[in-house]
Amino acid sequence: MGLHQSSGQWRLGLSLALSTAVLWGVLPIALKVALQAADVYTVTWFRFLMSFGLLTLWLGRQKQLPSLGKLQTSRLSLLFIATGSLAANYLLYLKGLYATSPSNAQVIIQLAPVLLGLGGLFIFKERYALRQWAGLGILVFGMTLFFRDQLQLLAVASGQYLLGSFWIVLAAAIWAVYALAQKQLLDQLSSPVIMWLIYGGSALLFTPMASPQALLTLTPLQWGMLLFSGFNTLLAYGAFAESLDHWEASRVSAVLALTPVITLTSVFAVSALLPNLLEPDPMTALGVMGAIAVVVGSVCIALGRRSVVSNQG
Repeated sequence: MGLHQSSGQWRLGLSLALSTAVLWGVLPIALKVALQAADVYTVTWFRFLMSFGLLTLWLGRQKQLPSLGKLQTSRLSLLFIATGSLAANYLLYLKGLYATSPSNAQVIIQLAPVLLGLGGLFIFKERYALRQWAGLGILVFGMTLFFRDQLQLLAVASGQYLLGSFWIVLAAAIWAVYALAQKQLLDQLSSPVIMWLIYGGSALLFTPMASPQALLTLTPLQWGMLLFSGFNTLLAYGAFAESLDHWEASRVSAVLALTPVITLTSVFAVSALLPNLLEPDPMTALGVMGAIAVVVGSVCIALGRRSVVSNQG
């Protein structure tokens, strides 16, 4: 079986990738609030179960629920890898987020799209033009400036903070495995069907570890954040999966580099409006310059000349 090729509808792929970046950018804030009253296993189980239920209703209404015969023709090994990887990513990311902060989590998890981009270049034989390589250099430079304060914080952090950061590094590496498996699965199944199978399998994996009774102790605000995280999971990963179908993985990963910028901006806004809910993360002038460079680098990579190996749709 050959490698998956994107459809070439880059404008659609760009829009979907931007939607994913925004949704993922605000997600850590909601999760941090939900984790104040529920453990990581229960929160993860609820997100997967809610997404699976909503997607089941949608696929059923569209009469797109997969038949057993079609599932038998799919690459079950890739499906197991994708399901296990995403489930592990969710768990490890939440463990890291619980021990650190939303901003720190988004700083470190940014390794994930970088690894995805490298996978797109080396596994799917995608190509960058000179403008894209220049954009990559600007992006890396910007990330170095932008994350300088957070990296300094890690150098003097407590043992719990460092352990949490390690969980997030591991989550980033596992997520890249999921994303590359997801892209290859698109040759055999549609992205909604793939995500339906992954959500269902992941919910099943976390059921023995979940404590649904803990959800009864949530405040209205915490319930709101938990429900938002469930909708966010459905919409963000749906948009991400579709973006991989229409655009190269290396370009999608570049747009996802905007996610930590969105997170830091969101944390600042929420902390200004609700100072008792979250504390703002300090940002120097170099951090602001880095954020601008990340945006410029992402734009150069995303909007540059299209890869010669992609389909021209």
